[in-house]
Amino acid sequence: MRRFKTIIAGVATTALLAGAAISASHSDAIKARQDNMKARGANLGILGRMAQGQIDYDSVKAGEAAAALVALLSVDQSTFWPVGSAQGMVEGTRAKAEIWDNFADVGAMAGDLAAAADALSEVAAIDLASLQGAIGAVGGACGVCHKAYRGPKN
Repeated sequence: MRRFKTIIAGVATTALLAGAAISASHSDAIKARQDNMKARGANLGILGRMAQGQIDYDSVKAGEAAAALVALLSVDQSTFWPVGSAQGMVEGTRAKAEIWDNFADVGAMAGDLAAAADALSEVAAIDLASLQGAIGAVGGACGVCHKAYRGPKN
């Protein structure tokens, strides 16, 4: 339960950062989006390690991580992506400039990710086989967007 409270506190902090990013610099917006992505990755990492047998399956932790992932995806990210905050325009980002030309496509991909995360959240705490059956769609949805819209590490 303590970990879940920590995760929820992180989600709340990310939401506050999103609001602050409205009038803040590109670096603040980039930090907000990266913090959200890192928190998503941390929760997906827990679930992935369980699914792969790298750590023991724990239904409570699986349920908490899946719920946190859904919560992170529900954060309004409209202020995370200001025009001019692409890789090559500012330091510290891998977001390709094509994102801003294809926001409808990015939005559709985000919808697919949210749907996959919702489905995962419904079954992650049932048992390991259910987690294993649902996690691939989440990873696939992340990967499709990253392949299209995330640039190489500098």
